[in-house]
Amino acid sequence: MPDEKSKLVYSTDRVIQLKKKPVENDLQASVHPMQQKVTVRLERKGRGGKSVTVIDGLQMRQKEKEAILKLLKTKLGTGGTVKDTSLEIQGDHRDALMAELGKMGYTAKRSGG
Repeated sequence: MPDEKSKLVYSTDRVIQLKKKPVENDLQASVHPMQQKVTVRLERKGRGGKSVTVIDGLQMRQKEKEAILKLLKTKLGTGGTVKDTSLEIQGDHRDALMAELGKMGYTAKRSGG
């Protein structure tokens, strides 16, 4: 008889292994904030003239990135999103983000003009 959690519809009483979900890489979680090279830059290209502040170089899990983004958005009172490897915050908030990242223990570097 198949396992109760199984989504098996038809069986010939053979044991069928379920595919396991990949586990997130634990190496990224072990990097200390002082050891990360975080860059803060302003982008306008491909956004209809609107500016977005991009934070690159954060080496952590996706859930931790979302938590940091939520904290930054509430402090700045603006919107934002998590892209592949970066955080995007709407508007030009480079100075405020540099100060907040410094308080969190990250050594942030300003990129661009």
